[in-house]
Amino acid sequence: MMITLLCFHVYVIYIKIMSNKNKTIHEFDFNLICEYFSNMERQGPGSPEVTLKALSFVNNLTDNSLIADIGCGTGGQTMTLAEHIQGKITGLDLFPDFINILNRNAKRLGLQDKVKGIVGSMDSLPFLDKELDLIWSEGAIYNIGFERGLNEWRKFLKTGGYIAVSESSWFTDKRPAEINDFWMDAYSEIDTIPNQVAKIQKAGYIPVATFILPENCWTEHYHIPQITVQELFLNKYAGNKTAEEFIAFQRYEAELYCKYKEFYGYVFYIAKKIEL
Repeated sequence: MMITLLCFHVYVIYIKIMSNKNKTIHEFDFNLICEYFSNMERQGPGSPEVTLKALSFVNNLTDNSLIADIGCGTGGQTMTLAEHIQGKITGLDLFPDFINILNRNAKRLGLQDKVKGIVGSMDSLPFLDKELDLIWSEGAIYNIGFERGLNEWRKFLKTGGYIAVSESSWFTDKRPAEINDFWMDAYSEIDTIPNQVAKIQKAGYIPVATFILPENCWTEHYHIPQITVQELFLNKYAGNKTAEEFIAFQRYEAELYCKYKEFYGYVFYIAKKIEL
């Protein structure tokens, strides 16, 4: 069973680190951890304000525009997009439970005519070449790899279409060993902002905008909402070692961010496809 193509933040990191402790992927309960993230509006750092800021750099969308939100999770950002965007959005995620929640929320908000969630894999997208006007992916492209995603997804965009992704990035060229080793073990493709922009240009896009997600995207919108969820989760699965280890890791990840947030974080990259 492959461990890539998961949409929620740091789950791949957790799996890799636990695997380094002589555990195999088969020892993890995907349903258990998917249940945990299903209780959260967002499966990674972000906020409605940041989604709208990134969207403000995208031009020329119409009622006929087609948008794909890749690795959409339960669709927190998808709903924000749908409320402020013209066109139709397809949210794609590997996990059916997440897609079920997205579709229920779309119906509850009266957005079912603009948003449709489908189950699928980001390394085999069900779109036609040059079909999409906008590809969106918040905190999920790392599952396929930043550079690979830029290159493989490009063919689905119309010329002049946009890609907008948030990706973990270094803010400095040097950083303390603890946080450097953590990310190198988990996601060695993490890179500095200038290097990421260079990859965007190399892949055949014009960089349009780049900005760092503010701290509240990690705290107010991601770490703090987990506190209650974690307590309920541990009570429900008392004695379950997988659940306990996973919650311990989530707390450790929050501690690392608090300690080293000046060295890394999520960065939004918005770019426009050109013909090479």
